[in-house]
Amino acid sequence: MVMPSFEIIEPEAGDSPLVVEVPHAGLGIDGESASWIAAPIDCLARDADLYVDELFADSPRHGATLVVARLSRYVVDLNRAADDYDGIAVRGGPEGNRPRGVIWRLTSDGRQVQRAQVTPDEAERRLDQYYRPYHQALTQVLERKRDRFGFAVLLCAHSMPTPRHRASAGRAPTGGADLVPGSCGGTSAAPHWIDLIDSLSREPGYHVRHDDPYRGGFSTAHYGRPADHFHAVQLEIARRLYMDETTLARDPNGFPQVATFAARLVGRLAESATTRAQRPGGVT
Repeated sequence: MVMPSFEIIEPEAGDSPLVVEVPHAGLGIDGESASWIAAPIDCLARDADLYVDELFADSPRHGATLVVARLSRYVVDLNRAADDYDGIAVRGGPEGNRPRGVIWRLTSDGRQVQRAQVTPDEAERRLDQYYRPYHQALTQVLERKRDRFGFAVLLCAHSMPTPRHRASAGRAPTGGADLVPGSCGGTSAAPHWIDLIDSLSREPGYHVRHDDPYRGGFSTAHYGRPADHFHAVQLEIARRLYMDETTLARDPNGFPQVATFAARLVGRLAESATTRAQRPGGVT
């Protein structure tokens, strides 16, 4: 059975050039995929961007279209290229070592995701039923925005685990960052959008580091084409800021603080994008 793999929530009042994408918060597994998956539930949750959809749940109230995946990346990873898998994960696949591509074969801690090597038919089923419809829908949303406003801005929202040398709750480890904007080395968006996300991220006092260790995944690189008036920036949020990484519970103090930041970030981005769309010769 094909399960609903994503939902699109439009702004509650008006519209803006901004789209917020959350491709990794989903935990859903359809029946056919479940028969292939061996990884335990706790791995599935730890490899998800748990609660990021909730952190950005108010985005439509602040002028952005919200695109949220409900499917687990253990079924198909929506932030990978369609051909990003290896012959160990999928029978007859290409040589190479892609253990966490569009079809995952290893969890982030090295355990087997699949009970057996996925058949080409099974891989194609997942791509046809879930991956391609998701990206077709996201493409349509972005193109509609560009057609209306002259440009579109995509904020790809993710979370990042604390490195193994953990710090105290809520504090950055040595050399760690609270927020990592990824723009493929400044190529996936015009400088204005990268700089604005940087300044808005620093306002609450967060430690920000660009493109390190996350430069941006498939969505950022694929949709971020400033020459075509599509701008994309990935934003990684440190999980320790809003959740307990051991129990996976929301932090009662940190979660509302990060949710407030996310709402303010989206609101300011949407406001800036709408204002610029109305100016002759504005940043597009």
